[in-house]
Amino acid sequence: MKIVLAGAFGNLGFEILKVLAEKGCEIVAADLKERENNGLEGKYTFRSIDATNPETLKGLCDGAEVVITTMGLTGASTKFTAYDIDYKGNLNLYAEAKRAGVKKFNYISVIACDQPGAEKVPMLHAKFMLEGELKKGDMDYVIYRPTGYFYDIAKVFKPYVDKGEMQLLKGYHGVKANVVDCPDFARFIYDHMLDTNKLYEVGGKETYTYEEMAKMCFRAAGKPVVIKDSPIWMFGLLANLPAIKKAGKHDIILFSKWTLSHDLVGKDVTGEGSFAQYIQDYFGRKE
Repeated sequence: MKIVLAGAFGNLGFEILKVLAEKGCEIVAADLKERENNGLEGKYTFRSIDATNPETLKGLCDGAEVVITTMGLTGASTKFTAYDIDYKGNLNLYAEAKRAGVKKFNYISVIACDQPGAEKVPMLHAKFMLEGELKKGDMDYVIYRPTGYFYDIAKVFKPYVDKGEMQLLKGYHGVKANVVDCPDFARFIYDHMLDTNKLYEVGGKETYTYEEMAKMCFRAAGKPVVIKDSPIWMFGLLANLPAIKKAGKHDIILFSKWTLSHDLVGKDVTGEGSFAQYIQDYFGRKE
């Protein structure tokens, strides 16, 4: 089975690539750049693409039965917005897949992108817009809405743990999530990639509040637990500072504000990975 994997060398994309290679699929791994010395050489064909430029997508999906896309803006950018990548970029890919006669289109979205207020958060709204296009399109689709990933929590919390002080939103310490490990999620994607017009809200087996997660990180690092309150309005003020906007950080601050103030618990639980053990290993390791 020939599969096009767009965004193949991001964190999640690479885990999907490993699963596809393990299953013996014929893979076209598409991304801006290839991850060098990745251990999977010879098990896929690499194709360099820029999803904002449809010319780079021509012929990408020829002969493929399935497209899986993880493409999306995940950090600060002064060049692109989520609407450029998550919406227009994936829409360009969808158009090329349709032209090539692909039967199945798999999209990794994000949980809660359809909730009231999400339309004010570009990194949510752009994904929700793309979901709408898939649902009214001609191809069978599978939409996956993950709650978040183990490595994201570890990466975001680490600077605060290193500093010795975590800040959470005042009044929202009890907000909870069941984040999922990328290898577990990658296997879930593979297992369901041939489903027809399905939407999954995917999370891991353990659910914790953000306060509990923060305490885990401090304790795993062998540091005193220091958690302070930050008023939610401060995020809105910070996001609109001229220097923040100029640095392309406006949208990601709004996304962080949303994440820390909404329960993100996926009903489609998958995997055996333990978040608590991941955090212990991550912060307990020697640099």
